[in-house]
Amino acid sequence: MSKKVAFLSTYPSRKCGIATFTQDLINEIYKTKLIDEPYVIAINDDKYEYDNRVVFEINQFDRESYIQTAKKVNESDIELLVIEHEYGIFGGESGEYILDFIDNLNIPFITTLHTVLPNPSLKQKEILKKLIEKSSKIVTMAKNTVPILTKIYGALESKIEVIPHGVPKIRTKTREELKKINGLGGKTIVSTFGLISPSKGLNYGIKAIAKVAEKHDNIEYLILGATHPTVKKNYGEKYRESLMELVKKLGIEKNVQFLNKYLTKKEIITYLRMSDMYMTPYLGKDQAVSGTLAYAVGYGKVIISTPYSYAREMLKNCGGLLGEFEDENSLAKCINWVIENPEEKKKIEAKTKRLGKNMMWDNVANSYIQLFLKVIEDNCKVRKMVV
Repeated sequence: MSKKVAFLSTYPSRKCGIATFTQDLINEIYKTKLIDEPYVIAINDDKYEYDNRVVFEINQFDRESYIQTAKKVNESDIELLVIEHEYGIFGGESGEYILDFIDNLNIPFITTLHTVLPNPSLKQKEILKKLIEKSSKIVTMAKNTVPILTKIYGALESKIEVIPHGVPKIRTKTREELKKINGLGGKTIVSTFGLISPSKGLNYGIKAIAKVAEKHDNIEYLILGATHPTVKKNYGEKYRESLMELVKKLGIEKNVQFLNKYLTKKEIITYLRMSDMYMTPYLGKDQAVSGTLAYAVGYGKVIISTPYSYAREMLKNCGGLLGEFEDENSLAKCINWVIENPEEKKKIEAKTKRLGKNMMWDNVANSYIQLFLKVIEDNCKVRKMVV
Protein backbone atom coordinates (compact mmCIF):
# COMPACT_ATOMS: atom_id res chain seq x y z
CA MET A 1 0.00 0.00 0.00
CA SER A 2 1.24 3.47 -0.89
CA LYS A 3 2.63 5.59 1.95
CA LYS A 4 3.12 9.24 1.07
CA VAL A 5 5.32 11.31 3.38
CA ALA A 6 6.45 14.91 2.89
CA PHE A 7 9.17 16.98 4.55
CA LEU A 8 8.80 20.66 5.43
CA SER A 9 12.35 21.97 5.37
CA THR A 10 14.98 24.00 3.62
CA TYR A 11 16.30 22.03 0.67
CA PRO A 12 19.22 22.19 -1.79
CA SER A 13 20.16 24.24 -3.74
CA ARG A 14 19.70 26.40 -0.61
CA LYS A 15 23.00 26.22 1.29
CA CYS A 16 21.95 25.15 4.74
CA GLY A 17 22.85 22.24 7.02
CA ILE A 18 19.20 21.30 7.48
CA ALA A 19 18.70 21.30 3.70
CA THR A 20 21.56 18.81 3.31
CA PHE A 21 20.24 16.70 6.21
CA THR A 22 16.79 16.48 4.62
CA GLN A 23 18.15 15.58 1.19
CA ASP A 24 20.41 12.88 2.64
CA LEU A 25 17.56 11.36 4.64
CA ILE A 26 15.18 11.36 1.68
CA ASN A 27 17.82 9.80 -0.60
CA GLU A 28 18.33 6.95 1.87
CA ILE A 29 14.60 6.46 2.46
CA TYR A 30 14.03 6.21 -1.29
CA LYS A 31 16.66 3.46 -1.60
CA THR A 32 14.68 1.19 0.74
CA LYS A 33 11.48 1.23 -1.39
CA LEU A 34 9.52 0.67 1.84
CA ILE A 35 7.52 3.87 1.28
CA ASP A 36 6.97 6.09 -1.75
CA GLU A 37 9.62 8.66 -2.63
CA PRO A 38 8.97 11.54 -0.21
CA TYR A 39 7.81 14.98 -1.28
CA VAL A 40 9.41 18.23 -0.09
CA ILE A 41 7.79 21.51 0.91
CA ALA A 42 10.68 23.95 0.63
CA ILE A 43 11.19 27.03 2.79
CA ASN A 44 12.61 29.84 0.63
CA ASP A 45 14.46 33.00 1.60
CA ASP A 46 15.43 33.56 -2.06
CA LYS A 47 14.94 31.92 -5.46
CA TYR A 48 16.35 28.40 -5.75
CA GLU A 49 16.51 25.61 -8.31
CA TYR A 50 14.99 22.40 -6.94
CA ASP A 51 14.63 18.79 -8.06
CA ASN A 52 11.20 17.30 -8.77
CA ARG A 53 10.68 16.22 -5.15
CA VAL A 54 9.68 19.79 -4.25
CA VAL A 55 5.90 20.02 -4.69
CA PHE A 56 5.20 23.23 -2.74
CA GLU A 57 7.25 26.25 -1.73
CA ILE A 58 6.78 28.64 1.20
CA ASN A 59 8.10 32.18 1.25
CA GLN A 60 9.92 32.23 4.59
CA PHE A 61 8.90 35.83 5.36
CA ASP A 62 5.28 35.73 4.10
CA ARG A 63 2.85 34.69 6.84
CA GLU A 64 -0.01 34.07 4.42
CA SER A 65 2.19 31.66 2.44
CA TYR A 66 2.28 29.30 5.46
CA ILE A 67 -1.51 29.27 5.76
CA GLN A 68 -2.17 28.74 2.07
CA THR A 69 0.44 25.98 1.78
CA ALA A 70 -1.04 24.11 4.75
CA LYS A 71 -4.40 24.12 2.97
CA LYS A 72 -2.74 22.75 -0.19
CA VAL A 73 -1.18 19.94 1.85
CA ASN A 74 -4.61 19.07 3.28
CA GLU A 75 -5.98 18.71 -0.27
CA SER A 76 -3.03 16.57 -1.46
CA ASP A 77 -2.32 12.83 -1.10
CA ILE A 78 0.22 13.45 1.68
CA GLU A 79 -0.52 11.18 4.68
CA LEU A 80 2.22 12.38 7.04
CA LEU A 81 4.31 15.53 7.27
CA VAL A 82 7.78 15.77 8.84
CA ILE A 83 8.73 19.25 10.03
CA GLU A 84 12.48 19.85 10.28
CA HIS A 85 12.50 22.49 13.00
CA GLU A 86 15.11 25.17 13.56
CA TYR A 87 13.98 28.61 14.78
CA GLY A 88 16.00 30.47 12.13
CA ILE A 89 14.50 28.91 9.00
CA PHE A 90 10.90 30.06 9.57
CA GLY A 91 9.53 33.61 9.42
CA GLY A 92 8.39 35.89 12.23
CA GLU A 93 9.84 36.29 15.71
CA SER A 94 11.86 33.13 16.47
CA GLY A 95 10.19 31.46 13.49
CA GLU A 96 6.65 31.82 14.85
CA TYR A 97 5.02 31.57 11.39
CA ILE A 98 5.36 27.79 11.65
CA LEU A 99 2.47 27.96 14.14
CA ASP A 100 0.22 29.45 11.45
CA PHE A 101 1.09 26.46 9.30
CA ILE A 102 0.29 23.77 11.89
CA ASP A 103 -2.89 25.60 13.00
CA ASN A 104 -4.21 25.13 9.46
CA LEU A 105 -2.90 21.58 8.96
CA ASN A 106 -5.33 18.64 9.11
CA ILE A 107 -2.94 15.71 8.71
CA PRO A 108 -0.63 14.19 11.37
CA PHE A 109 2.93 15.47 11.58
CA ILE A 110 6.23 14.61 13.23
CA THR A 111 8.68 17.31 14.31
CA THR A 112 12.42 16.71 14.10
CA LEU A 113 14.29 19.07 16.42
CA HIS A 114 17.62 20.49 15.26
CA THR A 115 17.85 22.83 18.27
CA VAL A 116 16.68 22.21 21.84
CA LEU A 117 17.37 25.19 24.09
CA PRO A 118 17.54 24.66 27.87
CA ASN A 119 17.07 28.40 28.44
CA PRO A 120 14.68 29.55 25.70
CA SER A 121 13.11 32.99 25.40
CA LEU A 122 9.39 33.17 26.14
CA LYS A 123 8.62 33.16 22.41
CA GLN A 124 10.94 30.22 21.68
CA LYS A 125 9.39 28.23 24.51
CA GLU A 126 5.86 29.03 23.34
CA ILE A 127 6.62 27.90 19.78
CA LEU A 128 8.24 24.62 20.73
CA LYS A 129 5.57 23.79 23.34
CA LYS A 130 2.85 24.17 20.69
CA LEU A 131 4.78 22.10 18.17
CA ILE A 132 5.28 19.36 20.74
CA GLU A 133 1.63 19.44 21.80
CA LYS A 134 0.32 19.04 18.24
CA SER A 135 2.98 16.64 16.92
CA SER A 136 2.26 12.92 16.79
CA LYS A 137 5.93 12.33 17.64
CA ILE A 138 9.02 14.39 18.39
CA VAL A 139 12.43 13.29 17.08
CA THR A 140 15.56 14.48 18.84
CA MET A 141 19.08 13.50 17.86
CA ALA A 142 20.67 13.37 21.31
CA LYS A 143 19.63 11.70 24.57
CA ASN A 144 20.78 14.74 26.54
CA THR A 145 17.78 16.70 25.22
CA VAL A 146 15.09 14.32 26.55
CA PRO A 147 15.02 15.72 30.12
CA ILE A 148 15.05 19.26 28.68
CA LEU A 149 12.03 18.46 26.50
CA THR A 150 10.08 16.95 29.40
CA LYS A 151 10.97 19.48 32.11
CA ILE A 152 11.17 22.74 30.14
CA TYR A 153 8.69 22.13 27.32
CA GLY A 154 6.27 19.70 28.95
CA ALA A 155 6.75 16.88 26.42
CA LEU A 156 5.52 13.42 27.29
CA GLU A 157 8.47 11.05 27.24
CA SER A 158 6.34 8.54 25.32
CA LYS A 159 6.13 11.08 22.49
CA ILE A 160 9.91 11.45 22.12
CA GLU A 161 12.05 9.33 19.78
CA VAL A 162 15.86 9.55 19.83
CA ILE A 163 17.33 8.96 16.35
CA PRO A 164 20.95 9.98 15.76
CA HIS A 165 22.13 12.41 13.11
CA GLY A 166 22.91 10.49 9.93
CA VAL A 167 26.31 10.14 8.28
CA PRO A 168 26.85 9.37 4.56
CA LYS A 169 28.78 6.24 3.62
CA ILE A 170 31.36 7.19 0.98
CA ARG A 171 34.47 5.21 0.00
CA THR A 172 37.80 7.04 -0.31
CA LYS A 173 41.51 6.27 -0.34
CA THR A 174 43.38 5.76 2.94
CA ARG A 175 44.47 8.64 5.18
CA GLU A 176 48.12 8.43 4.14
CA GLU A 177 47.26 8.14 0.44
CA LEU A 178 45.03 11.22 0.66
CA LYS A 179 47.70 13.20 2.50
CA LYS A 180 50.24 12.46 -0.25
CA ILE A 181 47.77 13.33 -3.03
CA ASN A 182 47.08 16.69 -1.36
CA GLY A 183 50.72 17.51 -0.67
CA LEU A 184 50.35 16.94 3.08
CA GLY A 185 52.44 13.79 3.52
CA GLY A 186 54.07 13.64 6.95
CA LYS A 187 51.70 16.24 8.39
CA THR A 188 49.50 15.80 11.47
CA ILE A 189 46.15 17.15 10.28
CA VAL A 190 43.48 18.76 12.44
CA SER A 191 40.33 19.85 10.60
CA THR A 192 37.13 21.78 11.16
CA PHE A 193 34.42 22.00 8.50
CA GLY A 194 31.04 23.66 8.10
CA LEU A 195 29.56 27.07 7.45
CA ILE A 196 31.80 29.61 9.17
CA SER A 197 30.42 32.01 11.79
CA PRO A 198 31.69 33.62 15.01
CA SER A 199 29.87 31.01 17.14
CA LYS A 200 32.29 28.34 15.88
CA GLY A 201 35.11 29.76 18.05
CA LEU A 202 37.68 29.25 15.29
CA ASN A 203 39.91 32.00 16.69
CA TYR A 204 40.53 29.77 19.73
CA GLY A 205 41.24 26.82 17.45
CA ILE A 206 43.82 28.87 15.55
CA LYS A 207 45.48 30.06 18.77
CA ALA A 208 45.63 26.45 19.96
CA ILE A 209 47.38 25.41 16.73
CA ALA A 210 49.95 28.18 17.25
CA LYS A 211 50.79 26.71 20.66
CA VAL A 212 50.96 23.15 19.30
CA ALA A 213 53.28 24.32 16.48
CA GLU A 214 55.84 25.38 19.09
CA LYS A 215 56.41 21.66 19.85
CA HIS A 216 55.17 19.98 16.67
CA ASP A 217 55.84 22.13 13.62
CA ASN A 218 54.33 19.53 11.25
CA ILE A 219 50.83 20.36 12.53
CA GLU A 220 48.34 21.46 9.84
CA TYR A 221 44.92 22.98 10.59
CA LEU A 222 42.35 22.84 7.78
CA ILE A 223 39.43 25.28 8.15
CA LEU A 224 37.00 24.03 5.55
CA GLY A 225 33.85 25.79 4.41
CA ALA A 226 32.22 28.96 3.18
CA THR A 227 31.02 31.76 5.43
CA HIS A 228 27.43 31.21 6.64
CA PRO A 229 25.10 32.94 4.11
CA THR A 230 23.37 35.00 6.82
CA VAL A 231 26.70 36.15 8.27
CA LYS A 232 27.98 36.99 4.79
CA LYS A 233 24.82 38.90 3.92
CA ASN A 234 24.98 41.03 7.08
CA TYR A 235 28.73 41.39 7.63
CA GLY A 236 30.48 40.25 4.47
CA GLU A 237 33.72 38.33 5.04
CA LYS A 238 34.84 40.30 8.10
CA TYR A 239 35.00 37.26 10.37
CA ARG A 240 36.98 35.11 7.91
CA GLU A 241 39.34 38.03 7.25
CA SER A 242 39.86 38.48 11.00
CA LEU A 243 40.81 34.79 11.25
CA MET A 244 43.26 35.09 8.39
CA GLU A 245 44.75 38.18 10.02
CA LEU A 246 45.12 36.25 13.28
CA VAL A 247 46.99 33.47 11.47
CA LYS A 248 49.38 36.04 10.02
CA LYS A 249 49.83 37.79 13.38
CA LEU A 250 50.73 34.47 15.06
CA GLY A 251 53.15 33.60 12.26
CA ILE A 252 51.55 30.24 11.47
CA GLU A 253 50.68 30.73 7.79
CA LYS A 254 52.38 27.40 6.98
CA ASN A 255 50.26 25.60 9.61
CA VAL A 256 46.75 26.82 8.69
CA GLN A 257 44.83 26.48 5.42
CA PHE A 258 41.42 27.94 4.58
CA LEU A 259 39.17 26.43 1.91
CA ASN A 260 36.51 29.02 1.20
CA LYS A 261 33.78 27.03 -0.50
CA TYR A 262 30.57 25.13 0.24
CA LEU A 263 31.86 21.57 0.35
CA THR A 264 30.22 18.61 -1.37
CA LYS A 265 29.63 15.51 0.76
CA LYS A 266 32.43 13.74 -1.13
CA GLU A 267 34.83 16.58 -0.28
CA ILE A 268 33.78 16.58 3.38
CA ILE A 269 34.39 12.85 3.74
CA THR A 270 37.69 13.05 1.84
CA TYR A 271 39.02 15.74 4.21
CA LEU A 272 37.73 13.85 7.23
CA ARG A 273 39.45 10.65 6.08
CA MET A 274 42.67 12.64 5.71
CA SER A 275 42.43 14.13 9.21
CA ASP A 276 44.14 12.81 12.34
CA MET A 277 41.85 14.87 14.58
CA TYR A 278 38.60 16.78 14.20
CA MET A 279 38.16 19.94 16.28
CA THR A 280 34.99 21.82 17.24
CA PRO A 281 36.02 24.79 19.44
CA TYR A 282 32.39 25.99 19.59
CA LEU A 283 31.31 28.71 22.00
CA GLY A 284 27.69 27.70 22.74
CA LYS A 285 27.59 25.34 25.71
CA ASP A 286 23.96 24.33 25.06
CA GLN A 287 24.38 23.13 21.47
CA ALA A 288 22.37 19.91 21.43
CA VAL A 289 23.40 18.60 18.00
CA SER A 290 26.29 19.14 15.58
CA GLY A 291 26.07 17.59 12.14
CA THR A 292 29.79 18.12 11.56
CA LEU A 293 30.69 16.33 14.80
CA ALA A 294 28.32 13.50 13.85
CA TYR A 295 30.20 13.09 10.56
CA ALA A 296 33.54 13.01 12.39
CA VAL A 297 32.28 10.32 14.78
CA GLY A 298 30.89 8.37 11.83
CA TYR A 299 34.36 8.20 10.29
CA GLY A 300 36.19 7.28 13.48
CA LYS A 301 38.06 10.49 14.11
CA VAL A 302 39.67 11.53 17.38
CA ILE A 303 37.55 14.49 18.50
CA ILE A 304 38.99 17.60 20.17
CA SER A 305 36.17 19.83 21.38
CA THR A 306 34.82 22.33 23.82
CA PRO A 307 32.31 20.71 26.21
CA TYR A 308 28.99 21.70 24.62
CA SER A 309 26.19 19.25 25.35
CA TYR A 310 26.34 17.18 22.12
CA ALA A 311 30.13 16.85 22.34
CA ARG A 312 29.88 15.67 25.95
CA GLU A 313 27.34 13.01 24.97
CA MET A 314 29.30 11.78 21.95
CA LEU A 315 32.70 11.73 23.66
CA LYS A 316 31.31 9.91 26.68
CA ASN A 317 30.57 7.01 24.34
CA CYS A 318 33.55 7.12 22.01
CA GLY A 319 36.52 8.81 23.65
CA GLY A 320 38.10 11.97 22.35
CA LEU A 321 39.19 14.92 24.48
CA LEU A 322 37.36 17.93 25.85
CA GLY A 323 39.04 21.27 26.41
CA GLU A 324 37.46 24.34 27.96
CA PHE A 325 35.40 27.10 26.36
CA GLU A 326 37.38 30.08 25.04
CA ASP A 327 40.63 28.47 26.17
CA GLU A 328 43.28 27.80 23.53
CA ASN A 329 45.66 26.39 26.14
CA SER A 330 43.33 23.51 27.02
CA LEU A 331 42.67 22.74 23.34
CA ALA A 332 46.40 22.75 22.60
CA LYS A 333 47.02 20.40 25.53
CA CYS A 334 44.49 17.95 24.08
CA ILE A 335 46.05 18.05 20.60
CA ASN A 336 49.55 17.59 22.00
CA TRP A 337 48.41 14.58 24.04
CA VAL A 338 47.02 12.87 20.93
CA ILE A 339 50.21 13.53 18.96
CA GLU A 340 52.40 12.23 21.78
CA ASN A 341 50.31 9.09 22.48
CA PRO A 342 49.90 7.34 19.10
CA GLU A 343 48.80 3.99 20.56
CA GLU A 344 46.05 5.66 22.61
CA LYS A 345 45.03 7.55 19.47
CA LYS A 346 44.49 4.24 17.66
CA LYS A 347 42.31 2.94 20.51
CA ILE A 348 40.14 6.07 20.47
CA GLU A 349 39.74 5.84 16.68
CA ALA A 350 38.64 2.21 16.90
CA LYS A 351 36.12 2.98 19.64
CA THR A 352 34.74 5.98 17.76
CA LYS A 353 34.41 4.00 14.53
CA ARG A 354 32.32 1.32 16.30
CA LEU A 355 29.88 3.98 17.49
CA GLY A 356 29.88 5.65 14.09
CA LYS A 357 28.58 2.52 12.31
CA ASN A 358 25.19 3.01 14.00
CA MET A 359 25.04 6.56 12.65
CA MET A 360 25.34 5.69 8.96
CA TRP A 361 22.35 6.92 6.95
CA ASP A 362 21.05 3.45 6.07
CA ASN A 363 20.52 2.60 9.76
CA VAL A 364 19.16 6.05 10.58
CA ALA A 365 16.73 6.06 7.63
CA ASN A 366 15.35 2.69 8.67
CA SER A 367 14.57 4.08 12.15
CA TYR A 368 12.69 6.99 10.56
CA ILE A 369 10.73 4.71 8.23
CA GLN A 370 9.58 2.49 11.11
CA LEU A 371 8.45 5.61 12.96
CA PHE A 372 6.58 6.94 9.91
CA LEU A 373 4.76 3.66 9.34
CA LYS A 374 3.71 3.46 12.99
CA VAL A 375 2.32 7.02 13.01
CA ILE A 376 0.44 6.46 9.75
CA GLU A 377 -1.00 3.17 11.04
CA ASP A 378 -2.03 4.72 14.38
CA ASN A 379 -3.71 7.60 12.57
CA CYS A 380 -5.66 5.18 10.36
CA LYS A 381 -6.91 3.35 13.48
CA VAL A 382 -8.05 6.62 15.06
CA ARG A 383 -9.94 7.63 11.93
CA LYS A 384 -11.69 4.25 11.76
CA MET A 385 -12.78 4.58 15.40
CA VAL A 386 -14.17 8.08 14.72
CA VAL A 387 -16.09 6.84 11.68
